[in-house]
Amino acid sequence: MLHLKKGFLMLVLVMVFLGLLAGCSGSKETSSEEGGDAKVTLRMVESITSPARTKLLKKMISKFEKENPDIKVELISPPLKSADEKITQMLMAKEDIDVLEVREQTVKNFANNKFIEDLSRYTSQWKDWDTLTETIKHGATAVDHNPYYIPYGVYEKTLFYRKDWFEEAGIKVPETWDELVDAAIKLTDKSKNRYGYSFRGGAGAADYIEFMTWSYLGKNIVQNDAYFTKDGKTMFETAEAKQVLDTYLKLYKEASPPDSVSWSYPEMVQGFTSGMTAMLIQDPEVIVTAEENMKKGTWATAPLPKGTPSGVAQQPAGTAGWGIGAYSKHKDEAWKLVSFLSSPEQNLYFAKNNSLIPIHLSAGDDPYFKEGYFSSYIQMNAKPEEFLIADRPVEYKGYAEYRAMADKDIQALLLGKLSKDDALAKWSDFWKKEKANKK
Repeated sequence: MLHLKKGFLMLVLVMVFLGLLAGCSGSKETSSEEGGDAKVTLRMVESITSPARTKLLKKMISKFEKENPDIKVELISPPLKSADEKITQMLMAKEDIDVLEVREQTVKNFANNKFIEDLSRYTSQWKDWDTLTETIKHGATAVDHNPYYIPYGVYEKTLFYRKDWFEEAGIKVPETWDELVDAAIKLTDKSKNRYGYSFRGGAGAADYIEFMTWSYLGKNIVQNDAYFTKDGKTMFETAEAKQVLDTYLKLYKEASPPDSVSWSYPEMVQGFTSGMTAMLIQDPEVIVTAEENMKKGTWATAPLPKGTPSGVAQQPAGTAGWGIGAYSKHKDEAWKLVSFLSSPEQNLYFAKNNSLIPIHLSAGDDPYFKEGYFSSYIQMNAKPEEFLIADRPVEYKGYAEYRAMADKDIQALLLGKLSKDDALAKWSDFWKKEKANKK
């Protein structure tokens, strides 16, 4: 009997010992968030992926990890074509995503479905919020005026021009669309295969009809619903819209290569960098291409042409940046990473190496942006009363359908198969119906 009691006592002691071990083990795992030995691992997903950019991000993350030894970052880089879809699927599955890339075309969907965190409680105490440009603040607070992401840069268009051609012809750099058309015609010499303007008549042509019309209408458009005017009309049923199509057709017929009727982004950029055209309106990534293919001093940039008589230029400010997943278990640590990447020092580094317009006002003091090819972008951001932001109506169900339709209609217009009046009436009717259906 004594032998049995001793055996039972020994069994109890073993069980207690094992229980203590398990308790210690569990305590050590949870202590990782309370300053223990283990690290917090943040899952970060990017969207606009490329080998060069992923390498750049990893370098910045490595610096963050050195400054925050208790945090490890796992960067997930889906293929570019399916990245946004992949991120949406992860969010719908309530996966534990801590930091994710949010874009102007995804932020409303993510915010409305409560996939991403409202960052107000962080930005209200963030010392760098007040140093952001108005364009960046506008992008960050596009949904209900609350910040759902911190953009890391801006994709805006500006005027690229052949400085040597302008100096040779004694023509000043155009400041308005009317001046641009006049200069383009003067610089066109078809016998030398020289043309004044890199026209876009193919995919994406609707972009140029948009911001030309906005510039002519000026402050009469509704900023956050920019296909409509303040008096309730569609922008396509205005006198200014007819003026824009006249200008657009004149620019094509008298100052652009004939085959630019089908040009999209690659062709119009190549037209400029190869020495065929004198002017191009495009995003800042063209700067790298131009630096690689053109002689220094032969080209420069200038602010986007303004409308007449409005005296303003308007365009959408394309933004993308970093948000925090609503299902993250480490939101404070995620904000540490977002605020690190968004700091003036780190953002300047990212912008320089990724051909972007920086997000902080202080970037205007950096010689690289103040005096170089980016200076026109800095000038525009410094004058928000002259260079305005217009928001595309991307939340309407028919927006994608309209864009595809408009590109085809513009080609038909350029080829003489569709009249200006018919094109404008078609687009106006489309958006009247969209507006009615939205109500």
